[in-house]
Amino acid sequence: MLYWLSTFSEGGDLFNLFRYITFRAGAAFFTALIFGFIFGSPLISYLRKMQKKGQPIRDDGPEGHLVKAGTPTMGGILILSALFVSTLLWARLDNGYVWIVLLVTAGYAAIGFADDYAKVSKHNTKGVSGRLRMTLGLSLAFVASAWAMWLHPADLTGQLALPVFKDVLINLGVFFVPFAMIVIVGAANAVNLTDGLDGLAIMPVMIAAGTLGVIAYTVGRADFTEYLGVHRVPGTGEILIFVAALIGGGLGFLWYNAPPAAVFMGDTGSLALGGALGAIAVVTKHEIVLAIVGGLFVVEALSVIIQVLYFKRTGKRVFLMAPIHHHFEKKGWGEAQIVIRFWIIALVLALIGLATLKLR
Repeated sequence: MLYWLSTFSEGGDLFNLFRYITFRAGAAFFTALIFGFIFGSPLISYLRKMQKKGQPIRDDGPEGHLVKAGTPTMGGILILSALFVSTLLWARLDNGYVWIVLLVTAGYAAIGFADDYAKVSKHNTKGVSGRLRMTLGLSLAFVASAWAMWLHPADLTGQLALPVFKDVLINLGVFFVPFAMIVIVGAANAVNLTDGLDGLAIMPVMIAAGTLGVIAYTVGRADFTEYLGVHRVPGTGEILIFVAALIGGGLGFLWYNAPPAAVFMGDTGSLALGGALGAIAVVTKHEIVLAIVGGLFVVEALSVIIQVLYFKRTGKRVFLMAPIHHHFEKKGWGEAQIVIRFWIIALVLALIGLATLKLR
């Protein structure tokens, strides 16, 4: 919104700064961060008052989680409020890619909110049925994927770009849409599965988002793409504004979510943020790189899939408990130990993902 102030600039004045993506990204970060600090405590007090018993805790989960009973959920509202306000304030609102990512984020936030509300109101861990969640999630992903395919440059429409290989494109044609849908839905649910310990999901989300933000800015610039030998997607640089707002809002939330958490993100936040990562990967043509950058989320999701399939076939378990962070809890690792080690893994994977920009 504030970008339009640059139209009044004759150069060399304050309004001229609004032309630059990097300036607006920095402003978006601080706007979201300050928003989180200002509204975090009042929101948590309101959630605690409204929810009373807080998020239901699984009886079959790790014993240490029982002490978290009464902690309010839906803290994702804080992240998303800061994210939307800051993005709408600082991003160019004539950019279709920004609206795709906002659509996916808002849509998955609504699904997650309905799920959280059902859990809290009924005080059980079931929430909205998995079939309904999947149907709504796929519908949103279809709209976003088709929209992204329509906006992509003609030479990239329906194409799957491969990391490392400079000129290799796989023509998926109309099958790009279902592929992109899987990326978005898979990312949303993978982050949702990861959100099981205080601070575990939000930091890897910010790390992955920051990496994708750099990629989005890079593939949106002709000079960078020519130098690095990556495919250019004009207009994706504006996504850096969204990412900066996400990181600012995420840090504001982490202030209250750090162990011991005063509030949980809930499905409201985890589904929305995961969907956002998937949408950014789709619009920037870096779907496969997302699997590297978000490798931690992939492992968490795979641990659940492997556990379920193996148990159905043999009646035995591969892990003491899935997702895999609970496996390490059962083995005696402390919660802070697991969280910090997973953050380190997420950072290393992000650096590997960034390296694919140069390794061509």
